[in-house]
Amino acid sequence: MVNFLARRPRNDEETQESFTDTPLVPAASVAGAALSVVIAIMTFLAALTASFALLLTQASHDWRGQVGAEMTIQIMPRPGRDLDADSRKVVEIIANFPALREARALSKAQSEDLLAPWLGAGLDLSQLPVPRLISVKRDDSKKLDEIGLRTALDAALPNANLDNHGAWMQRLSTMADVVVASALGVFALVLTAMGLAVGFATRGAMAGAKDIIQALHYVGAADSFIAGEFQRHFLRLGLRGGAIGGGAAAVLFFALGALSRHWTTSAGGEQAEAMFGAFTLGWGGLAAIAALSLGVAGLTGLTSRIIVHRSLRQLH
Repeated sequence: MVNFLARRPRNDEETQESFTDTPLVPAASVAGAALSVVIAIMTFLAALTASFALLLTQASHDWRGQVGAEMTIQIMPRPGRDLDADSRKVVEIIANFPALREARALSKAQSEDLLAPWLGAGLDLSQLPVPRLISVKRDDSKKLDEIGLRTALDAALPNANLDNHGAWMQRLSTMADVVVASALGVFALVLTAMGLAVGFATRGAMAGAKDIIQALHYVGAADSFIAGEFQRHFLRLGLRGGAIGGGAAAVLFFALGALSRHWTTSAGGEQAEAMFGAFTLGWGGLAAIAALSLGVAGLTGLTSRIIVHRSLRQLH
């Protein structure tokens, strides 16, 4: 550094050549190692949040596909009505609609079994007016005349109610949208916290190299050159922390995917799989985590450069 200050370079290129052997920001320092740890933690949390949002979006699409692929016809008990005959009549009506490819009428015992989770097992439901249910599967390749179906059911069976599961689909969609929006909010907060940490670290590094920065200004170094040195330093820290955090998130989801095969044997595991799927991101999810890690590194370097530029302008 003494030889560097012994003469004043004539232009920016000569300044840069004289400065190549003297890094403006130390490559290895306690502050740099701490910032790498912070970036790794923030990247891990961001990748975790984004991955769960992706899994929930995929699961929501599957839910709506399964719910929307079926319809339910409920036959209410009424005096003088034979529920078994009414069930057969519904099946005959459904056969006249090409967009409905299968109808399965539940028996009295099967309908009563559906009430067991709410009323308990072993109850005698023979005296209760338990409705009969008919599960109907739709053919998505054909358009259903739902108005015509309702009209035909009302004309033949006044005690039949058609449920197209639209209310359930709306609730599932709303729930998924709220959870995904919350995950995106957490994701934004994590990135904001990381940006603040990088900003404080950049200002601290500038304060530690204040004399060198002033000397560079004296010999005619451009602001872009000084900002570039900080950007390269913090970009390296961002790449290191992003790789560690993103790699940890990928390993975690790989482990969850492996464990999910054993969870399916329990009731809780079945519910978790129904909620989030098999915890498998696939190559697309892994690519998203890798892109997020690179984005974090780029954001780290860019944030540092912007802060250095603004601080240097205040010195002029």
